[in-house]
Amino acid sequence: MKTSDSLIAVGLRPAFSIVRQWIAFPLLYLSAGLLLAQPCLAAPFTFEHTGTLIEGRALHTATLLPNGKVLVAAGQFDPFHILASAELYDPATGVWSSTGSLAEARIGHSATLLPNGKVLVVGGSGLAGNLASAELYDPATGVWSSTGSLLEARGDYTATLWLTLAQTATRPRTPRRSRSS
Repeated sequence: MKTSDSLIAVGLRPAFSIVRQWIAFPLLYLSAGLLLAQPCLAAPFTFEHTGTLIEGRALHTATLLPNGKVLVAAGQFDPFHILASAELYDPATGVWSSTGSLAEARIGHSATLLPNGKVLVVGGSGLAGNLASAELYDPATGVWSSTGSLLEARGDYTATLWLTLAQTATRPRTPRRSRSS
């Protein structure tokens, strides 16, 4: 006499096999179709060599500015050298140039492009630990300035800019400070 365990195991094997085939065939068919369609999509992407950073770095941020240039801020040169420097990359010329330096060297920070075109760099970590400070970069002048601080120091986090419908329909405004929870 068969036990209930053996009945379940024997009875379900064919069902699983049928379901597996039922799912596998459409997936195989779909993937074959995608392979056939791929050459029609676009030419493959290739990388090009461009200018070299003035100061090599890791754990930095890169922010696309409204003028098309890219701001690379702070980062780490090696385990004992955290950077406060910033550089601008001009994709039209492929050239990197120095721009103002932050007041505090940092890694693991966030960099957010604000509606007014300035970049807000907040928090991160320095050699002494997490930072609460925040700094604003003005692309028009190339100058960093200190601004308000976080209530609690933090590093390795993300920041998101929230715009209201009114802000997107009218002139750019700086978002209000949110209350801490």
